[in-house]
Amino acid sequence: MVNENRSLFSLHGMTGFLVATIILVAVVLLLAYEAYLSQVANATNFYSTKDMNSIKMIGSKRADHMIDVK
Repeated sequence: MVNENRSLFSLHGMTGFLVATIILVAVVLLLAYEAYLSQVANATNFYSTKDMNSIKMIGSKRADHMIDVK
């Protein structure tokens, strides 16, 4: 059985592999850059708590005591 439609550099061959690899690396680099920007933006974003003694360990109102300083 002879398959003469094979090509190493078709979109299904080596070129397709390289295109897929380049796209995946670009997506990873984009997500890493977005994570870096998010970390830089929030690194100096401090929180303060008001009335620390009235915060209950179990409850849904714990986040109400957090104040965004920035």
